[in-house]
Amino acid sequence: MTVKTALLALMACFYIGAGVMHFVKPDFFLRIMPPMLPWPLALVYVSGVAEIALGVAVCFPATRVWAAWGLVALLLSVFPANLYAAYAEVPGAGGYGRLPFQAVFIAWAWWYTR
Repeated sequence: MTVKTALLALMACFYIGAGVMHFVKPDFFLRIMPPMLPWPLALVYVSGVAEIALGVAVCFPATRVWAAWGLVALLLSVFPANLYAAYAEVPGAGGYGRLPFQAVFIAWAWWYTR
């Protein structure tokens, strides 16, 4: 097993697990949702489904590239929530220290687009 394959498995588990948490602990995700967005609970669930689906899809060679691009798009789309959580100082959301990890996660997913 190569490092890239091992990191792919880790990434898939991370997104599947994070997606499941949208259903187990939706209150956390609701707290970091910018108040100007409509239907916050629906958005929490939709993003959870997307994380699970993309986490599974990235495991298969036939769907890996589009799933990796989907993860990049998902990470870009949730960046405003992470920015809001830092700005609003939402307890337990990681503050501004969480924001640089978005770039790492985007680069990690992008690695599998090639």
